Amino acid sequence: MRILAIDPGYDRLGIAVIEKNKKEVLIDSECFQTDKNIDIHKRIMLIGQCVRKYIKKYKPDALVVEDLFFSKNTKTALKVSESRGVIIFQATDLGIPVYEYTPNQIKLAVTGYGKATKSDVYIMVSRLIDIGNIKRIDDEIDAIATGLTFFARYREIKKTI
Repeated sequence: MRILAIDPGYDRLGIAVIEKNKKEVLIDSECFQTDKNIDIHKRIMLIGQCVRKYIKKYKPDALVVEDLFFSKNTKTALKVSESRGVIIFQATDLGIPVYEYTPNQIKLAVTGYGKATKSDVYIMVSRLIDIGNIKRIDDEIDAIATGLTFFARYREIKKTI
């Protein structure tokens, strides 16, 4: 099974393609960044185009996206919500099922502790799946962790597929 996992944002978008046969293998990942100097509408469009490109290239069986965590900054939360909307639209438009996990569910699945730090998540992701020796940005690690959460919960999901 192959999935496309995304840590949503409008400034930076963590993307990971993970495949599982006997164990999870990272096929591709990146941190897609939009230019801060362009209009938010254009940035959202670029995010949609990026996600569609990944779906067409890797043909995932599912898209997994981190659920929105509302912070004190409502303006940022709304823009991230718009990004999530275009991500979910791209998958749904192409017939790909979408699964969503909260940050606490992801931290719990990857580290065993729902309030783990970014550093804890990075360490555990690198132990659970080969991410190579390249230093990766947090958003990319979060996307990989989101994908690993899907596979950790796959038995539950299989019952609904």
